Amino acid sequence: MPVKILHYRDRCIGCNACVEIAPQTWRISRKDGKAVLLGSVVKKNVHMVDIHEEDLEANIRACEACPVKVIRLP
Repeated sequence: MPVKILHYRDRCIGCNACVEIAPQTWRISRKDGKAVLLGSVVKKNVHMVDIHEEDLEANIRACEACPVKVIRLP
């Protein structure tokens, strides 16, 4: 069952923690140095994507590791 991840990218500081923990879901943009939530769509300045259950644990750790708390899991 898919789980939605929300990323408030405008407040991202590009620390790379999410990429280190869940590289299947995250990348750092060469353009601005901020994290990119792969495959996401943007609605009202919030990036969101559904992930599969097997990627959930890594993304929970990425959410917890984010120093500015811009990754949210419902």
